[in-house]
Amino acid sequence: MEYDALDGLEDVGPRVVVRRALKDRADFTLENIDLSFANSLRRTLLAEVPTMAIDLVEVQANTSSLADEFIAHRLGLVPLNSKSVDDVSYTRDCEYCEQYCEHCSVTLDLHARCTGDEIMKVYARDLVVAEPRPNEWVGMPVITDALGLGTLVCKLRKGQEIRMKCVAKKGIAKEHAKWAPTSAVGFEYDPHNKLQHLDYWYEENPEKEWPKSENAKWEDPPQDGEPFDYSVQPSKFYFDVESIGNLEPDAVVLQGIKVLQQKLALVIQELSGDDRNGDADGFGGARSPDGLQGGADYGVDQGYTTPFGNTGGQTMYGGGTTPFGATPYGQSGWQ
Repeated sequence: MEYDALDGLEDVGPRVVVRRALKDRADFTLENIDLSFANSLRRTLLAEVPTMAIDLVEVQANTSSLADEFIAHRLGLVPLNSKSVDDVSYTRDCEYCEQYCEHCSVTLDLHARCTGDEIMKVYARDLVVAEPRPNEWVGMPVITDALGLGTLVCKLRKGQEIRMKCVAKKGIAKEHAKWAPTSAVGFEYDPHNKLQHLDYWYEENPEKEWPKSENAKWEDPPQDGEPFDYSVQPSKFYFDVESIGNLEPDAVVLQGIKVLQQKLALVIQELSGDDRNGDADGFGGARSPDGLQGGADYGVDQGYTTPFGNTGGQTMYGGGTTPFGATPYGQSGWQ
């Protein structure tokens, strides 16, 4: 069976034009692809690119005015360098431990005590990365401000102290937002609305009340009296990827494409019935529940077999009765 992801576009191929590239932002256009593919890439960039974040906090001392859970939540949102994050295993897949170890996590220690009369501020720079770790970059707090302080964690008064052990693990934003690699992903197509995918609500003049974006300069506006082409599909998309600092924006895009390729490869593998690499997804392969009572398997029966081995009108309680021994009308079964 043939799987043509971009039907009709093979001769042209995808085309990328980078309009602006900064340390924490990448603005580019993606052409000659399908709308569904472009939107899949956007969703992957937002939720499925793996990064590092503090996931476990062991509180050894906390005499500050903030609760343990409050500080732990703030620590989880501190961006951590995720360069070469592929060197880190997911904790659920780690062969060396059950909770965390040097192969699937990075340990950071935080110890601060205020001894002066003035309020002491604890920043992300006070997090000390412990060795060993998978590589020299992963797990380092991301500090981008001019003073080199990083994110503010808490404030301490004289005599107050915090001492915590933080364990950073690999994850994706689909599990928790603290693993998000981006703060936002701008996505737009057809800035002049020539395809009429949008129906603007307006009071007097839609042109004045809905000003065009900067992307409109990259396309020709519609001509007066131009007939509408119902067969036209969008093929040019504008992306604006803003990183939070744990990964460079170009690395976020490349990782997103890699993740999307892996997911599509798994779908093709399942559709083709090739189970020679059953653990391609890292979880032992996708499979339906089997070995059910009565020899029933999902995907094999006619749609009326339950996991309890009953068929037809029987329930898990046996027969046609309810859990209370009778139907709502008082009979022992339906007449």
